[in-house]
Amino acid sequence: MRTIGNKIKNLRLQKGLTQEELGERTDLSKGYISQIEREISSPSIETLFSLLEVLGISAKDFFDEDTLNQKVVYSQKDVTRYEDPEQGYHVTWLIPESNEKEMEPVLLRLAPGGHFKAYEPSGSETFVYVLEGAVTLKLGRESFVATQGETLYYKASEIHQLRNDSKAETKVLVTATDSYL
Repeated sequence: MRTIGNKIKNLRLQKGLTQEELGERTDLSKGYISQIEREISSPSIETLFSLLEVLGISAKDFFDEDTLNQKVVYSQKDVTRYEDPEQGYHVTWLIPESNEKEMEPVLLRLAPGGHFKAYEPSGSETFVYVLEGAVTLKLGRESFVATQGETLYYKASEIHQLRNDSKAETKVLVTATDSYL
């Protein structure tokens, strides 16, 4: 069962918001958002409803743990997309409620010189399969490069980031456990 803080964090990330942006939209501080996500603080009902409104989800859907009507097949109309042209990436969440699951599969396209967000250390395990091009994983102080047909698999125990240091677009399938994206 997912915690309230973990659900909020995953919804925020799925919407492509930083803690600061979510805080600005809800009149909460970045630090307080961080405390909620890490389960250090619990939001009041009013604060929770404010967060859910900004995150675009009803309280019923947020708390619904019903797996009896499990969806198995997903189509293009189910995906959620976010693009950041400044950072040079386009992310597609392949399963809409993956933020509620134990793993979160996404399709990530990186423009030449593009990079995805840098993430803090976590307990997540991450699988990256390179569909096209080449991707560089910065994991702590080390860098690892994988090319088309190769796979990266790592524990996210250090600051980590996916980058495209090549001159061609890169496309990767990323699946992370728990709360990577």
